[in-house]
Amino acid sequence: MVLFLCCITVKINLCFSGIPYSLKTLTLDGHLNFDEVHNAARDFGNRYQLLPSAVLHPNSVSDIATTVKHIWEMGSHSELTVAARGHGHSLQGQAQAHQGVVINMESLQGPKMQVYAENSSYVDVSGGELWINILHESVKYGLAPKSWTDYLHLTVGGTFSNAGISGQAFQHGPQISNVHQLEVVTGKGEIINCSEKQNSELFHSVLGGLGQFGIITRARISLEPAPDMVKWIRVLYSDFATFARDQEYLISAEKTFDYIEGFVMVNRTGLLNNWRSSFDPQDPVQASQFKSDGQTLFCLELAKYINKDEKDLVNQEVESSLSVLNYIPSTLFLSEVSYIEFLDRVHVSEVKLRSKGLWEVPHPWLNLFIPQSKIHDFAREVFGNILAETSNGPILIYPLNKSKWDNRTSVVIPEEDVFYLVAFLSSAVPSSKGTDGLEHILTQNKRILEYCETARLGVKQYLPHYTTQEQWRSHFGPQWEVFVQRKSTYDPLAILAPGQRIFQKAMPFS
Repeated sequence: MVLFLCCITVKINLCFSGIPYSLKTLTLDGHLNFDEVHNAARDFGNRYQLLPSAVLHPNSVSDIATTVKHIWEMGSHSELTVAARGHGHSLQGQAQAHQGVVINMESLQGPKMQVYAENSSYVDVSGGELWINILHESVKYGLAPKSWTDYLHLTVGGTFSNAGISGQAFQHGPQISNVHQLEVVTGKGEIINCSEKQNSELFHSVLGGLGQFGIITRARISLEPAPDMVKWIRVLYSDFATFARDQEYLISAEKTFDYIEGFVMVNRTGLLNNWRSSFDPQDPVQASQFKSDGQTLFCLELAKYINKDEKDLVNQEVESSLSVLNYIPSTLFLSEVSYIEFLDRVHVSEVKLRSKGLWEVPHPWLNLFIPQSKIHDFAREVFGNILAETSNGPILIYPLNKSKWDNRTSVVIPEEDVFYLVAFLSSAVPSSKGTDGLEHILTQNKRILEYCETARLGVKQYLPHYTTQEQWRSHFGPQWEVFVQRKSTYDPLAILAPGQRIFQKAMPFS
């Protein structure tokens, strides 16, 4: 009887803990932590906090495979799920796993980062490696990846699971267009190497796949020669149509810049002081006479890569390219910085915000892909009406060429040959009830999305977030059936990436 009661007590304790005892018996190179799990329940968005039962700190890819395979073998009666967490820059809990296992990808050990500086240069890296580290290592060999994100303190697996875009994407495509090979752990715990020629269906599924088909544990990334310096330019427009026309011209021109982005400034006062930062005006007298008067302005941001022995030629090319643009002449601002300084520019802002306690706040970001044919309607309503009075963070806007994207991947983009990224990168002031508060920004985001829906703009979310499978079905459109089929092949129990809220574990997919 005593033995019987003890067994019941053990079962009750295990039940209440929510941690299957079998997880504690796994043989791993790294370790599972069942106590210090709170950090894995937070992300950059700072709005969702879903506590896992355990955090895996893997030393090897086999640790990840062993854990996932164990949960796969437990079958559909177990509610355990698994989320891979990189640097924690998800916005809405996508890398969280409520009462599941979160894998700390930055703990992943493995073969050291290796740069191959041959004819077809590439770098082999861990899926948990930060892009900033790849930059520092590759430039030692005079090389660098071709396509970036604006912020480099993100992991390879994280950006490849979405797309990875910045001002180079018009020319080189997103980061997922510049990867040769992946090592992936599927939802069955299998370790599979894949590329365009080997296991190509898994390769294309995982790229832009929102973590649904496998965990990226290693990647082979294409490299190109790295420049010495960057000529960094900003010019202003007061008319959106002129701004958009110049951007579209530049992404199609034969001789153009290496980086093309834009941003919107809504009703800013003291504009030039806040905007130019370390930039110098080409004509200081003219620039000092420019008055923004609180109007909405559009900034075109450009960069041209420079090697020291070609500086004069590059300056001529820049001058020639600028001469055909229609910006406000007095607003030409220039700067010359190192390549690393340019690419890591956002980190400077992060350090400043952290020092003021303004980094770890809610970030209700909204990122949209908008067809070229609808961008003027969108700008008129959103910048001229919904955001006419205020914005609470940078608003990026720049066009991309669809031809640089591979339609075999899982990422969803508009149908047109040119489409725009528009990113509302808002930060909310905690406890504020005003226009800088979370509720106000969320209401603005909702109004923007409702307008896009009502006006039938054909918009697609980037870093998408939906709460029902019907919404996801609508997001994927004709690609939904392929997405479901891939899920049933590579993660049939829906163990992986539950925070995306696309599938529920052990629920039918269709």
